[in-house]
Order: sequence, then C-alpha cells, then structure tokens
Amino acid sequence: MDLLTGLVSVIPIALLAGVVGLDVVSFPQAMISRPIVGATLGGAFLGAPEAGLVCGTALECLALESLPVGASRYPEWGSASVVAGAVSAVGATGSSFPDVGAFAVAVLVGILTAWTGGWTMVKHRQLIASFARPRLDQLAAGSRRTVIGLQVFGMTADLLRGALLGTVMYLLARPLAELVNARWTVGEDLSRAVIIACVAAVAASAVWKDFHAISGTRRLFLASLAVGTLLVVAGA
Repeated sequence: MDLLTGLVSVIPIALLAGVVGLDVVSFPQAMISRPIVGATLGGAFLGAPEAGLVCGTALECLALESLPVGASRYPEWGSASVVAGAVSAVGATGSSFPDVGAFAVAVLVGILTAWTGGWTMVKHRQLIASFARPRLDQLAAGSRRTVIGLQVFGMTADLLRGALLGTVMYLLARPLAELVNARWTVGEDLSRAVIIACVAAVAASAVWKDFHAISGTRRLFLASLAVGTLLVVAGA
C-alpha cells in the first residue's frame, strides 16, 4: 500500500514534467520550460514553492550557458527543472527554503536530468523521422491529414518522453535527497555559498561570452539591471 501511495503521488510530477518538457521545442514554447518556472512549479506541487524557486534560480544560471537552437544537442532543462524543484522540496515545510542537503542533490540531479533529457530529445527526433519516412510522398503532396498526424504524433511522443524522464529521475533522486539530508554535516551557510558561487561562475561566463558575441548585449544588460534594481527598491 505504501508503494502504491508513493507511485500515485508521483503522477502530478510526471504530468508536469511532460507538459514542461513539451514546451522546450514542441508546444507551445511559452517559456514555462525555463528552470526558474519549472522548478518553482515542481516545488509548489509538493507544497514548497520557495524551495523550488531557489533551486530554479540556481539552475537558471546554468541554463544561460546553452540555448535550444536548431538540430544541435543541448540540455533539456524543462523536465529536469521540474524534477529538481520537486527534489528540493524534500525536508522543506510549507514554503520554506530547501534544506541544504536536498538543495545540493536537487541541483546535481537537475544537471544530470538535463543532459539525459538532451539525449532523449535526439531519440525523439529519430523516432519522428522513422514515422515520417514512409509518408514522404504524402507530405510532398501536401496531405493535410498526414501533416496533422505527424504533428500530433510528435507532440504526444514528446509529452510521454518528458513524463517518463521525470518519473524515473524523481523516483531515483528523492530517496537520495532524503539520505543526504539526514547525513549532511557541512554548515548551511558554507554549503549554499559554494553552490551559489559555482552556478554564478557559469552564469558570468555565459554573459561574458554574449558581451563579445552579440552586439548591444552590454547596453541591454545594464538597462535590465537598472530596471530590476529599481523594481526591487520600489517593492521594498
């Protein structure tokens, strides 16, 4: 019965991982697959939205390093963020910040899930290609039914891909987070400082590259920083 209850509790996380993973490239690309959104939702589904938000902020710094462009392989941060946000909720009560052990595991699991998700997206594209290949003549003729069928098949497969990935990784990561939480001995301030320093270094590197590669990035960055600072000050 306990096992059954545990599996039932995973269903919302699995569905959320599927929907958020679908948003990465398939549909609707509404930015809900960004780590800061996906992880917050993952934590909120388990009653700890702030824990998910903190984890999502850390993963967002890492996600700045890669963009889902073209047919290249890249980390799939959508489903990964949901898993990480849900894992960060382990030990958190209400909407509190994550326990440091769960936070460390959540960030690590988020990275591993994102890279695994990138591999599954390659397999997903290969599956779509194998489905479309026998129908090339119909596609070339502009068959509306064939085009719609291919789109629905691709999106459904992507939804299932994200849901399955989220389920497997969450079931593996949650017991690990509980174990690490129980045995973590390093001070909370030092632990969080190390994690934040690492993700901040990656984010700074990504921004620095954009400064040199994209015209006008520095001006946009400074303008955004000024507006954000004003909003924080006004809100305080």
